[in-house]
Amino acid sequence: MSEAAKPDLGALRKQIDELDQRLVELLNARAEVVVNVGKAKQASGGQIYAPDREKAVLDRVAKLNKGPLPQRTLQAIYRELMSGSFALERPLRIGYLGPEGSFSHLAAMRKFGASIEYMPLADIRAVFEEVARGHVDLGLVPIENSIGGGIIDTMDSFVDNDVTVCAEVMVEVHHNLLANCPPEEISMIASKPEVFAQCRNWLSRGLHKVDLIPVASSSKAAEMASQQKHLAAIGSTLAAELYGLKIVFANIEDTANNLTRFFVIGKQMPKPTGSDKTALMFTTAHQSGALVDVLNVLSSHGLNMTNIDTRPSKRRNWEYYFFVDLEGHVEQPNVAAGLEEARKHCLELHVLGSFPRATTAV
Repeated sequence: MSEAAKPDLGALRKQIDELDQRLVELLNARAEVVVNVGKAKQASGGQIYAPDREKAVLDRVAKLNKGPLPQRTLQAIYRELMSGSFALERPLRIGYLGPEGSFSHLAAMRKFGASIEYMPLADIRAVFEEVARGHVDLGLVPIENSIGGGIIDTMDSFVDNDVTVCAEVMVEVHHNLLANCPPEEISMIASKPEVFAQCRNWLSRGLHKVDLIPVASSSKAAEMASQQKHLAAIGSTLAAELYGLKIVFANIEDTANNLTRFFVIGKQMPKPTGSDKTALMFTTAHQSGALVDVLNVLSSHGLNMTNIDTRPSKRRNWEYYFFVDLEGHVEQPNVAAGLEEARKHCLELHVLGSFPRATTAV
């Protein structure tokens, strides 16, 4: 390429500077409208976080995007914009399973951005309780892992707390070995038992002569590793950053496509979006075919189930709570009719919430 044909780097940078100026002006103009939206919500008693509106904004941005920016990049930008909007309307407080650096913390930050007040809590039950008491606006809890299955503590907490599922979040889970010493000096590894199970093959091949120490959370393990020289942790990149640990080995999970699904729990149900799911919890009589009767009713109304799990009720022997996710919103006629008929075959049936369906990981 001749000198004359080469792009003028200085001119291109000047063009970027001019575009940045326009972008900042437009973003602040948008923020001024957000302030007025906040005032209107306060006057009408509307919710600051509206999952149906969030989905509509992100879907519209995706349709408007003609490239070359990837969709995921634009979605991340707009999630941060909405995070800043919450702060302008009224700062949201989000509870999650702590300590800081847990995968729940990572999921919450990817969902709600940096302009939110986050509250780490001791366990999943505490997240439910703080939402129910109104001490936090929303909570984020894991409900299902693509490898390990349903999260027992979350399902059990739905039995004892009156909260509503208002959104779901899917996060790609990548486990990393974190330490501040060389691999040959590691004598112990701490993490959650579920994390060890998801890294079983790698551990048996790589560091099979170390002691595995189960702890309540991967972030607690990272905190321990920051204080003990020969102790490593398996945790997130966020935990490594927060606790000053080095990533000794990255992505040590046995299955690359490792996803965890989280529920956002609150007190109000969002409006239908046209692409929704409904979460149910029910018990049936302890008799032959009782569960099949319920499932047949749902099927007869054209309701497609996307997940089913079970937990003992802990009230009577051999009585179980069934947890079901199905496509559709409770305000849709076929969903409402199906649930009404299904109640006839249940000792109890509770709608845990209807919410926009998550189609991609954040």
